[in-house]
Amino acid sequence: MAVMTQAVATGSGSGHTRQRIISAAIELTARDGWSSVTMGRLAEAVGVSRQTVYNEVGSKSALAEAMVLDELGRFLDAVERAFDEHPGDLMAAIRSAARAVLELAEDNVLLHAIVSATHAAGTDLLPLLTTHAGSLLSTARAVLTERLTRFELPFDEHQRGVVIDVVVRVVLSHVMQPSDTPDRTAQDIAWVAGRVLRAPD
Repeated sequence: MAVMTQAVATGSGSGHTRQRIISAAIELTARDGWSSVTMGRLAEAVGVSRQTVYNEVGSKSALAEAMVLDELGRFLDAVERAFDEHPGDLMAAIRSAARAVLELAEDNVLLHAIVSATHAAGTDLLPLLTTHAGSLLSTARAVLTERLTRFELPFDEHQRGVVIDVVVRVVLSHVMQPSDTPDRTAQDIAWVAGRVLRAPD
């Protein structure tokens, strides 16, 4: 996925080493909490020097954002697959994509650690999904924008952007605080999206 490749692969060295460091950081956060994640522990877990960790991910705040974007990549891959499976049916694609994202969220260990603040994991990471979710939202919007441009919609560019932003934010809110099963929530989201897309003002 071009968007996620650009967003995640911002390290100065080997993408493989960077990915191993990010994966180790996610595992440590889920198991022991974000406060336990240090460059030294990551270096030991991955089998590289501390300087290599710094070179690959930069600061700890940059690492936190990289972790969230890495997990976001998994969710957006599911969105891409849903649209590929329903190339001519926008509502079915939205419903399938929302359901896939919500199902993934149920079993995502990093998300659970952040939302539940397990071992204080949410102290610094939670804002990346809420008040400081700019990178996450812009990346998700970019994927949906690219997909929706393939459909003929009675909107100008600004109106399309508004619809995409609303859909992304609604799905994220249900990821953070589910109110029903993924299937029923996805049906509701698709119904709302359908009403908007078919009845522009």
